[in-house]
Amino acid sequence: MSEAKRALVLCSNDDGVHARGLEAAARALSAFADVVVVAPETEQSAMSHSLTLHRPLRLRRVAEGRWGVDGTPADCVYLALHLEERDGVPKILPRRPDLVVSGVNRGINLGQDVFYSGTVAAAREGALRGVPAIAASCDLAKDALGNLTFDPEPAAALVAAIARAMLALPPREQGGQALLLNLNVPAGTPKGVRATTLGTRLWTEWVEQRVDPRGRSYYWIGGGSVSHAERPGSDTEAHDEGLASLTVLQLDLARRDGAAQQALDTMLAALR
Repeated sequence: MSEAKRALVLCSNDDGVHARGLEAAARALSAFADVVVVAPETEQSAMSHSLTLHRPLRLRRVAEGRWGVDGTPADCVYLALHLEERDGVPKILPRRPDLVVSGVNRGINLGQDVFYSGTVAAAREGALRGVPAIAASCDLAKDALGNLTFDPEPAAALVAAIARAMLALPPREQGGQALLLNLNVPAGTPKGVRATTLGTRLWTEWVEQRVDPRGRSYYWIGGGSVSHAERPGSDTEAHDEGLASLTVLQLDLARRDGAAQQALDTMLAALR
């Protein structure tokens, strides 16, 4: 591409504007595209598609082409796409982006994780607004001492390759709605890339109750262990085999199988 025709990519994440994975993705994408980063000021993991509606948002220029927002991942993409230049506040993007990239997230987002993930939500916010999007996540590894380590570089290189291919797609190959991809990369260099469906990933149902110094109860939720059922062709299966998984997500969550329709017809009949 000539400089005049370079694509514009909006990058975000849920790990925060200074996260290594975000920096790696932006650096890899900048080899062939103009990149603008708009990401949360602090970590916003598991925020899903939350929007901040009951307080004002603050926007801070971190560096040239890099902005921090004191809100959620979805806030960041929404603000970037819709903020107009007025009252001395600069417009974030020079034009409508050609692609939204969220990540590289520190940790994988497989199976049902897509419903909780702020990484996926940032990409989904772009797709909801008609901009093709990629959510990218990478697994952690353990060093010789058992400490968790995170190397986003192989995943960032893969993100850039997929972004190039995605930007080259003619509109008819993207379908009627903006294409939304969920990429998960194992730790290290993946053995390959596989097109997948979503697996079944189940976290331990865990609530820990504690008592503060004044005798009041408080609670921690989440954490615990995670497992998944065997499902051929799934992203969890690909991950077990050391492969990167690439899943096309859809924005239409409506269920249309026969059992669902029969249950709906039965309930509607009872209301008559």
